[in-house]
Amino acid sequence: MHAISRFCWMVSGAALTPAALGEEAGASGAAETLDRVVVTATRLEAVTVFDTPASISVVPMGDGGARTQAALSEVLDGVPGVQARERQNFAQDTQLSIRGFGARSTFGVRGVRLYADGVPATMPDGQGQVSHFSMLGADRVEVLRGPFSALHGNSSGGVIQAWSDIPDESHDARLQASLASHDTFVLGARLRGAGDAVGYNVAASVFDTRGYRDHAAARRESLNILLRVRPGAGTLDLVANHFDAPDAQDPLGLTRAQAWPSPRQAASVATAFNTRKSVGQDQAGAVYALPFGDGHQVRVMGYGGRRDVEQFLALPVGAQGNPLNSGGVIDLRNTYGGADLRWSWTGHLGDQPVELAAGFNADRQRQHRRGYENFVGPALGVRGALRRDERNTVRNADQYLQAWWRFASRWSLLAGARRSRITFTSRDAYVTATNPDDSGRVVYDRTLPVAGLVFAPGDAWRLYASWGRGFETPTFNELGYRADGAAGLALDLRPAVSRNVELGTKWRASGGTAVEAAVFRADTGDELAVARNVGGRSSYRNVGAARRQGLELQSDVPLGDAWRVQVSYTWLDATFRDSFPICTAAGCTTPGVQVAAGTRIPGIARQQASLRLRWQGERWHAAAHLVGMDDVTVNDAGSERAPGYGLLHLEAGRDWSWSSGRLQVFARIDNALDRFHIGSVIVNEGNGRFYEPGAGRTFTVGARWHWETP
Repeated sequence: MHAISRFCWMVSGAALTPAALGEEAGASGAAETLDRVVVTATRLEAVTVFDTPASISVVPMGDGGARTQAALSEVLDGVPGVQARERQNFAQDTQLSIRGFGARSTFGVRGVRLYADGVPATMPDGQGQVSHFSMLGADRVEVLRGPFSALHGNSSGGVIQAWSDIPDESHDARLQASLASHDTFVLGARLRGAGDAVGYNVAASVFDTRGYRDHAAARRESLNILLRVRPGAGTLDLVANHFDAPDAQDPLGLTRAQAWPSPRQAASVATAFNTRKSVGQDQAGAVYALPFGDGHQVRVMGYGGRRDVEQFLALPVGAQGNPLNSGGVIDLRNTYGGADLRWSWTGHLGDQPVELAAGFNADRQRQHRRGYENFVGPALGVRGALRRDERNTVRNADQYLQAWWRFASRWSLLAGARRSRITFTSRDAYVTATNPDDSGRVVYDRTLPVAGLVFAPGDAWRLYASWGRGFETPTFNELGYRADGAAGLALDLRPAVSRNVELGTKWRASGGTAVEAAVFRADTGDELAVARNVGGRSSYRNVGAARRQGLELQSDVPLGDAWRVQVSYTWLDATFRDSFPICTAAGCTTPGVQVAAGTRIPGIARQQASLRLRWQGERWHAAAHLVGMDDVTVNDAGSERAPGYGLLHLEAGRDWSWSSGRLQVFARIDNALDRFHIGSVIVNEGNGRFYEPGAGRTFTVGARWHWETP
């Protein structure tokens, strides 16, 4: 751990030193294109990344480089404040958190809002998934951190958006394939182009792996389509995607005694019950933008989809003898949809630029939740008798208002508010003499103000301060099981409400050098935490106040014509501010051990750092990437923790060009020093199986063919 700390502080020092280099490098260069990207995360058109009083990272996808383009986590390494921890378990999504929000999630994504091409990838209840994000078709990924995330409503501890791109003219195609350790291959293709009336971006991929760990095989197939039509003065984007991941095996977590000597093994109950998960999703959406009058614009977004999940858990047969138990097989059928209507106006107030926006957003999710026994007679891991049958609905209706005004030559103000109302309703269809009617309803509503002030001492320097309030309701999965083991939904859970502040600075040099720093604090009341996690099933509770505070640094510096160095560092102190009782024994439903105020929130590293050095020649390119992560506690008591680690990743590639196209060949070595490490943790796992080991040294080779015509 001390070695990781030294590395982290070394990187943080490097993050602040490039200013002089930037002045020298910037003598003859032009500013980076990314500085002019409009910040779509703030829902305004006139405000750039540089002039926004918030921490925003824009990661360009470029031509793919040495990435396999199979997962969002590939592009989030090096973004400060973001932990994207790979589980080596493709039955679950990447463990994703921003400034500590979302770290409690044992599957899926919570506390972070997700969008793909402007269409929500987060359900109205706050449950999100990134599995269907198409990295092959994406042009860039935006990450918004801090108070302004609250403009997106419920569960907005941060915002991640993936955007596809359609060229203004010409057509191009990309075909790629890669092979990697653990019998992993990725095959993908992308077509995009622009005609007189229609532009298009179509990307399809297949991912297949045996997995680093035993009982971890998975296959994922995805298709993403973006069509852009220009009817008159407006622009209409039509988006559709398909995702299918049948029978992805779940190796479950390991105890410390299991993970350290044999990290590739699966838990014995994983093979006994054949733990696995199948996910299928189809979704479509449309976004229409129409400018009119003098600076006015109307934007209408509508979407709908279906997501089906079947999961086989390792719940012991004996536990299902309780008549209130809902079984060891989860069957979820989700249909969902929504719409967003927004008006905006860009003009002048007092001879200074101003932009106003107002809108209404409504979403609905219908869920048919059924539970079955995971055995039939002596046979385990098969669907048995029905034990749960309920129909759940969640609706939200939000209104929002935002304004940006440069009220003086060096000062600007960005402010807004959002009113959110979320209604959960459950109708129980499984009522017996020993299992009562568990129907119920709960309503959450909040008004979320946010404001930020920017001062520009010079053209290349910005100072800002921002403040806001946010809130996070429990998701339907978190309401699904009561902490006391009783039947029915946990409708007594309260939403977590947070107050957020941030101070930051941004500096850009004409040669492309960029340096940013921010300090932040978020105080949360009614913090949601895992009460217990047994057999793959989690229940939750409110544990009082919590605080997340820290520091983020990042810099991007060109070193001459061929070299570039990117550095990021995060220090994050996340603690419970109130004491609360917990269970410490497997199967416990009555807490009896007290957690002291000041205890670390589990699943959150205090320090993380990234140092990436890249060389780009005329035909060859190469990079070395060093990442460091501090230790994390794995339970509320802090009695166990996963150690910190430092990993070295290497990559290289070469291009060949012909009149007919361009060929890229690349190779990667991840974890080049073959370091043992815990890739992610399962917070408060009731059997002590907290640890999901990361992969050892992994080799990848691939090729990518580009074809382009006018």
